[in-house]
Amino acid sequence: MQEKGTISIHTENIFPIIKKFLYSDHEIFLRELVSNAVDASQKMKRLAILGEYKGDLGEVRVEVSVNKKKKTITISDRGIGMTAEEIKKYINQIAFSGATEFVEKFKDAGDAKEIIGKFGLGFYSAFMVADNVEIDTLSYQEGAEPARWICDGSTEFEITEGTRKERGTTITLHVNKDSVEFLEESRIQNVLTKYAKFLPIEVKFGEKDKQVEDGEDKEGKKKYKTVKEDNIINNTTPLWTKSPNDLTDEDYLNFYKELYPFSEEPLFWIHLNVDYPFELTGILYFPKLKKDFEVQKNKIQLYSRQVFITDETKDVVPEFLMLLHGVIDSPDIPLNVSRSYLQSDGNVKKINTYISKKVADKLSELFKKERESYESKWEDIGLFVKYGMISDEKFYDKAKDFVLVKNTAGKYFTMKEYEAHIEANQVDKDNNKVWLYATNVAKQDSFISDAVDKGYDVIVLDTPIDSHFINHMETKLENTQIKRVDADNIDKLIDKDEKRELVINDEQKEAVKGIFDKAINNKAYTVAVEPLAPSDAPVSVTMPEFMRRMKDMQATGGGGFNMFGSMPDNYNVTVNGNHKLVDKIIAASADGDKEGLAKQAFDLALLSQGLLEGKALTDFIKRSTAILGE
Repeated sequence: MQEKGTISIHTENIFPIIKKFLYSDHEIFLRELVSNAVDASQKMKRLAILGEYKGDLGEVRVEVSVNKKKKTITISDRGIGMTAEEIKKYINQIAFSGATEFVEKFKDAGDAKEIIGKFGLGFYSAFMVADNVEIDTLSYQEGAEPARWICDGSTEFEITEGTRKERGTTITLHVNKDSVEFLEESRIQNVLTKYAKFLPIEVKFGEKDKQVEDGEDKEGKKKYKTVKEDNIINNTTPLWTKSPNDLTDEDYLNFYKELYPFSEEPLFWIHLNVDYPFELTGILYFPKLKKDFEVQKNKIQLYSRQVFITDETKDVVPEFLMLLHGVIDSPDIPLNVSRSYLQSDGNVKKINTYISKKVADKLSELFKKERESYESKWEDIGLFVKYGMISDEKFYDKAKDFVLVKNTAGKYFTMKEYEAHIEANQVDKDNNKVWLYATNVAKQDSFISDAVDKGYDVIVLDTPIDSHFINHMETKLENTQIKRVDADNIDKLIDKDEKRELVINDEQKEAVKGIFDKAINNKAYTVAVEPLAPSDAPVSVTMPEFMRRMKDMQATGGGGFNMFGSMPDNYNVTVNGNHKLVDKIIAASADGDKEGLAKQAFDLALLSQGLLEGKALTDFIKRSTAILGE
């Protein structure tokens, strides 16, 4: 058997495109060739199960080897193999017709990512790293003869009699001078570990050392010796391929360590398993998160029939769940020709929706069945839940029943529970429920104390996403306002229209306002003298709720609020006209004494807000020390 020929295609420029454009990352060739070998092996096992192959199945595995001296890489399997006619059909005709289709589409596509479909080009990725490629194969079919195919990356090929004695296929790549990096065993090991780690057929790459017991020494201690064993790259039955009913918590935790060896244990996980209207399996883990958004090092890995594809899963996984870890495996996710980019279509959207629903169902189940445990994990879960509620309306509908708020006493409430908790007391004159919140319990302690003294409750909203969450919740909650506890005097935050008279007259009120304006001497501070309770603070400094909220949103990347971030800070200064300090200021004989008292009270108010710094703080300390020494 000997045949030479030309592959019938309409263009000569296919190989340059494959080499330079189709696969931006040349290491992909190994994924493609090993995946093909695994497919052939699985088909062989299937034929044996169906009774269509009567021979000895033997050991079905894929072997990869490197010969540095000969500059070759070999991928060998014991799969179904091919006849000479099948080589001509599958290698020469189908793959190259796919290549021609690819080239035609490429001409009109402005971007590689627009090219949709599987063109059967996986095998030809070999020519990215090889000058010559050989196929030596023997079909499983009774009476088949071995066949050998050789091609140098042009449209010329040669088919001759092969040398294989047992069924299967061996592909040999004669590596080109630009790709000698792939003749290093460590490089091949790394590529196989990346792409073949969970393939369903064993992949062997050389041998590795193993320590085994070798008797005892004179002191009775165990001795060990080093022996060689097959270096099997992959776990052929990863956890996501198994039934959740057969798995323990320890199994899930061990698999997490296998995926992310240096990470803390996850909080909990969700096992995905659906076969209609699309195929999808996988395991998603909820990691422990710090309050600030961490750099995501452990990404969700996407597989297609246990072949690693990518860890860029933004179209498949809802955006608010991108900080989850784990694995998703689906043959129904459409990929572009190089399998490097996901294509957005109906299935992707359905999968995205399914994952969101499964996460919501899992969180709801945890909340209902293990509330105490759920609350203990809330610091980590809350980020996902709040982000999801903001960005996904369907998720919001479910999550509103298990999103939690925590008050300054450390007690957790659902939204419905919290509304019931405050409805008797925290209602203003217009019948609006008022939620009070703190972003920094330590800094806002005096304002929290004022609120608690009046029987009010304060919740803690101190994560980066909370400024956006607050705005979103106000659009959802009826007759409800959410106000930061230090945005104003507590009686103004929850205005119950309770009239309180000033003990000083109008002339004294204007005089006190003038004294404070002069002592502060800063247009960013607007002074007002108000009739507050004598026990309230003499002076308080607050930023209006709207301005503060806009600045908070701008600080966490809220689009459209940049103008507020660059605006100068403006504060309200509330002087308690009914405090005995005001009487003391009025009674002071010298203007300097009046201003000194006003300045001291104002600086104390700034100090309580963390707003006193630099020279102003130094002057305050000196002034306070002098007062103490009098």
